[in-house]
Amino acid sequence: MSEMLSDIVAVPDCPGVSRWQAVVPGGSVAGSAALRPIIPFWHDLLPAPTPVTRPGASELTLYVEPEWRRRGIGSRLLATVRAYTAEPRLFADVAAGAPGEAFCLRHGFRHAGSTRLDLLTYCDVHWAWLGEMVDAEPSGYRLIHRTGILPAMLRVEELRHSPGRTGDAVLTAAEADGDLAAYAVAVVGALSPNRARQYGPAVLPNHRGRRLGVWVNAALIQRLREVHPHVDEIETLTDEGDTHLLAVREHFGFRPSDRTRRYELALP
Repeated sequence: MSEMLSDIVAVPDCPGVSRWQAVVPGGSVAGSAALRPIIPFWHDLLPAPTPVTRPGASELTLYVEPEWRRRGIGSRLLATVRAYTAEPRLFADVAAGAPGEAFCLRHGFRHAGSTRLDLLTYCDVHWAWLGEMVDAEPSGYRLIHRTGILPAMLRVEELRHSPGRTGDAVLTAAEADGDLAAYAVAVVGALSPNRARQYGPAVLPNHRGRRLGVWVNAALIQRLREVHPHVDEIETLTDEGDTHLLAVREHFGFRPSDRTRRYELALP
């Protein structure tokens, strides 16, 4: 079937995310694309963010059903995204060795790093043990929880000082004398309705060595279950060279799910 027999249509009602579907005769969805801002939660708080986390970029997710591949549908979805976005760069995370790698290279993306995808499913969480970690409050610190709507709030400080409205971003932070010491963030619905993506934990330099990262991560998992009960799994992406953060993930029961490669496309 010719690629011209598919329609690319925008999907409404996706706060913070722009979505499109390739619809073929009969109403079936042959492929989809989603675009959301890169979330630089650690920007301006921790030393030298890497190029892929700086503002001015968007994260692309693109998928075509296997039976509809090699018919130009992916190219048309990408062209729609490129025409829509005003950002100078697109980034896509692709499973190592997957067909998406060849697609990215064919369309001018360049390899920009490798990460490990870890997944935590709630059936593997020992909730009583998690609660004990949350209750073990380090001296001089207190927890705060905030929620907000992306992309209206892209920084920790914006979420931290928000009125706590219901939203797709959940922040758990540790404060000391009113100052931010550590935090972890989860974003719901970016990938699927029942999955959240976690960023962090991150601990500011003057507060390291007190297990604050473990504390805020435990509290985030607990809080996420309370405010978004439909979520039953959390995924994280970690640079394969960050052995400390990978160890924190494993401590909570995250298990390697896949290895991904990040591709960058500079837009004219």
